[in-house]
Amino acid sequence: MSYNGIHLENSISIDKIFSIHYFEYMNTFSFEGESHDFWEFICVDKGEVGVTAGSEHLILKKGDLLFHPPNEFHAVKATGEIAPNLMVVSFGCQDEAMQFFQKRHFKIDKTEHNLLAEIIAEARWCFDCRLDDPYLQNMPLKKPDKFGAQQMIRLHLEHLLIHLIRRYSRPSSSTEPASPEPLKSTKEKNDMETLRQIIEYLEVHLNGHVTIEQICRDNIIGRSQLQKLFKERCGLGIIEYFSHMKINAAKEMIRTGRMNFTQISEHLGYTSIHYFSRQFKKTTGMTPSEYASSIKAMAEARFNGEP
Repeated sequence: MSYNGIHLENSISIDKIFSIHYFEYMNTFSFEGESHDFWEFICVDKGEVGVTAGSEHLILKKGDLLFHPPNEFHAVKATGEIAPNLMVVSFGCQDEAMQFFQKRHFKIDKTEHNLLAEIIAEARWCFDCRLDDPYLQNMPLKKPDKFGAQQMIRLHLEHLLIHLIRRYSRPSSSTEPASPEPLKSTKEKNDMETLRQIIEYLEVHLNGHVTIEQICRDNIIGRSQLQKLFKERCGLGIIEYFSHMKINAAKEMIRTGRMNFTQISEHLGYTSIHYFSRQFKKTTGMTPSEYASSIKAMAEARFNGEP
């Protein structure tokens, strides 16, 4: 008996990556616009922005994703209300299937959000540069990079595109069942629901101080189970995770510019401005002043048209 292998065809193939960026912008940010001969998409992770796409202007909010086809003029501007976090990816693809993304924008689901996060994670392994530098036109590769990082970027991006086409091509009135999600054990479902509940609890208490004992009591969970859950699912202990949440909130407040550092420190429940500054530097590698200066410098450089 002989076996005949099947050559697997590609529906979408990414042949080049031009840039992968994750930006934290001030609420006054404005990019005057450009066009180029490859695809690009922008996804709003936090806040909102106004986007120009050819002759169209629209507001993108958290979870919105918009594609710019080759040679389409595009510009982006913060609305002034919330300091936005944006992911921008530009790539080359010549396949006919890409026509699906012409003049369309999407609201990402959980799978697509996770794929975007994986692309960013692999990019940090792959490229020897900051992902928040808006003036970087060529991304230098790390030598050596993590095994398989370049391929994983391509695979995650192709998966994202295929998933979007499948999800948005499914007729809303179709009686055909949707593609099933991967089977999850009862324990995994319970863990994810518990994690979601506790993160929501932490968000409610973001402006104060909580202890592990308080979290356990208010969420009816054992201390060891709580720590194991966050280590396995988030890679951090719960107090460290809560600290990261506070610093991310502080970064958004700094970029919005409505409070000074002392006010931000007090608003987030830190015992002193000095403790706040130490925690901020421990998490970000910069003091609050250094972070504010770097964000402001990038905004001014873009405004002045510097390369």
